[in-house]
Amino acid sequence: MRFFNTAGPVNCEKHYCLPPLTRFNLPEILTLISQEKYFVLHAPRQSGKTSCMLALRDYLNREGRYSVLYINVEIAQTARSDVGRGMKAIISQLAYEADDMVSDPFLLENRVSLLKENGEDAVLGVALGLLCKNMDRPLILIFDEIDALVGDTLISVLRQIRAGYSKKPAQFPSSIIHHPLRGS
Repeated sequence: MRFFNTAGPVNCEKHYCLPPLTRFNLPEILTLISQEKYFVLHAPRQSGKTSCMLALRDYLNREGRYSVLYINVEIAQTARSDVGRGMKAIISQLAYEADDMVSDPFLLENRVSLLKENGEDAVLGVALGLLCKNMDRPLILIFDEIDALVGDTLISVLRQIRAGYSKKPAQFPSSIIHHPLRGS
């Protein structure tokens, strides 16, 4: 029995919904991805951004041209300016997603040592670089709730992404999509 879902991402098999991939300009997003762009998906609160990004991840992974990972970084919000705590949470999310979506357990098995060896200001970039080197397809990374991060944790994430940009697509995500928590 289907019902209206107002508590999070929709599952079109369980919930009444508009097909998520029809709710945004898919050809334009695919063009941005093919151009290896880093971009923001911006829309009002509760408008289905997360559902759309999950559907995009599944669509692109099925298509087989890219490996696509989705991570929600909102869990690192409580770290505030404690970059070490924030990176630990983000790397854990990334590791579980890589293991689940692309069957790559490397980050899951090595996340603690990566943080210890590389430090909080480099671990995300190193982890993404290692992940990309192990993949046979370009990596597309979808960050959800990126603006939940605050202070030095947000700055560290953004600086590590910026530092790796010149290494894409062989050693860094080909494209990064993120959406803000407070879309409007």
